[in-house]
Amino acid sequence: MGMKCVALDLDGTTLDRQGKLSPENRRVIESAIERGVHVVIASGRSYDTLPQKVLSIPGIEWAITCNGAAVYQVPEGAVRCRHTMTPASIETIFQVAARERATYEAFVEGVAYADQKMLDDPVKYGCTPMGAKYVQATRRPVPDIVQFIRDHNRELDSIDLVLHTQEDRDRIWKRLARESDELYITSSVYHLLELSSHRGGKANGLRWVLDQIGVSPQETVAFGNADNDIDMLRLAGVGVAVADATGSCRAAADRQTRASYEDGVAWALREILNLP
Repeated sequence: MGMKCVALDLDGTTLDRQGKLSPENRRVIESAIERGVHVVIASGRSYDTLPQKVLSIPGIEWAITCNGAAVYQVPEGAVRCRHTMTPASIETIFQVAARERATYEAFVEGVAYADQKMLDDPVKYGCTPMGAKYVQATRRPVPDIVQFIRDHNRELDSIDLVLHTQEDRDRIWKRLARESDELYITSSVYHLLELSSHRGGKANGLRWVLDQIGVSPQETVAFGNADNDIDMLRLAGVGVAVADATGSCRAAADRQTRASYEDGVAWALREILNLP
């Protein structure tokens, strides 16, 4: 069966470890679009933080953001599908995390917010130096992130719970899964829990887009590198993990390609779509 849609995770998949889009990945994506293949962004990022170097590729029409909680039409930047969190689920998060050394990031209507204290020194909260630069460039500061979240508890696309260790993340993940059936819980970084409505998830966002464009999941190839990509890779007719993906992501994929820093997306697309 010919592939009619390509769903692309960004960070660590289509973008390399420095957050750059390689000329070869861009060239092959443009070639796919010229062939009439739909190319869809599928990211954990909010819309406001998506890189212009990707949004500016002519022919990209859809962006799944916040791990499926909000879907936008490109280039208009208009939200077409949104699943906000419930106030009850947000309070459950606060209760579970109350005794943790944690802070939050909040995503409201495509914009990312974080506590000023975290933005002053993101490395103290588990960010790498490179990640710290990204966070400081893309988050709007607020003086009290918990109060901000409560003030916007009916408008939130998603929340990131910023922890210190993978052990903390895994332990709280299990507790939240037990205590709320209104949450979609995932992670793309060892010290983050990414939380949204139970109607979220990249797979659900991709299903919605596929319904709009009249393409089946079996006619779709999806790319990813992390645990928040797993449901999307399983949905797609062909799920592709880059070589530097997490073990669970690689296990969920139908095939592997080269690493994100070796033009893995381009290598796989050339073969799957028979592109030059």
